[in-house]
Amino acid sequence: MTVQQQILEAIKAYDTIIIHRHMRPDPDALGSQNGLKRIIQASFPEKKVYAVGGPVEGLEFLATMDEISDEIYQGALVIVTDTANSPRISDNRYNLGDKLVKIDHHPNDEPYGDLVWVDTSASSASEIVMDFFLMFEEELKLSDEGARLLYAGIVGDTGRFLYPATTSKTLEIAARLLTYDFNASDLNREIDQISMNVAKLSGYVFQNVEVDENGAARVLLTQEIMNEFGVVDSETSHVVALPGQIDSVQSWGIFVQQPDGKYRVRLRSKGPIINEIAKRHDGGGHPLASGANATDLAECEAIYQEIKEAVKNFSNAGE
Repeated sequence: MTVQQQILEAIKAYDTIIIHRHMRPDPDALGSQNGLKRIIQASFPEKKVYAVGGPVEGLEFLATMDEISDEIYQGALVIVTDTANSPRISDNRYNLGDKLVKIDHHPNDEPYGDLVWVDTSASSASEIVMDFFLMFEEELKLSDEGARLLYAGIVGDTGRFLYPATTSKTLEIAARLLTYDFNASDLNREIDQISMNVAKLSGYVFQNVEVDENGAARVLLTQEIMNEFGVVDSETSHVVALPGQIDSVQSWGIFVQQPDGKYRVRLRSKGPIINEIAKRHDGGGHPLASGANATDLAECEAIYQEIKEAVKNFSNAGE
């Protein structure tokens, strides 16, 4: 029996199913989590299905979280989507259930759970969830709202089909989702929309990006800068991709200072592998898109030096 069949059998076997995702959710985290919730609800209306986790940070147009007591976890099936490492799971009660399933598209550095389905070739966890539906389409149902959520997750993690993880399969699945009744144009607009404060911060990013001779770049956003532009950490996700629009940039880091003085680091690349850098600094992720953490400016500098080295080695290898 394949792991996908085992997951379906587990869903059938449990009356209560609780779905988690990662902290600081993006559209794919919410799309995969709540899209799967909608599939299970439509297919097995007698089951109790919950989507739990912390704040959705400005993505309320996609989903809001269910609030449940610890008791509900007793004898429940717990599924975690889009989360590579257990410390990143939002709401640490995920281990209170009877059985744990991991569904993800990140490198499987921590294969937690009783059942593990990881497909690093998928553009997103939402693509995997839709793939799950298509595998068992004779037994499962997908609502229009479920399709909207999964489409949002795919759009979000592919950068509107711009990123290298986009495959012909991704586009086929997206096309299938578009046959459902939801307004994709409005959804794309909501995902892409930014506030005036973030727009002004975008200008700051372009004006202050530092790029070395090989194309290694960085932008430092201190608390002072954040306060000046009136933005919070969750809003900085909108500026992460901006340095990549510059033709000379090959890999970059956005260093965002947190209220406690530490830094959240978002790493991106057009070719040089950067997830190994992230792993060395309390993080991880995809080869070309990862996240890390730095305790101070000295560690931020160390990370940037590692980015520079990765870009230099990549350039030399191509010569």
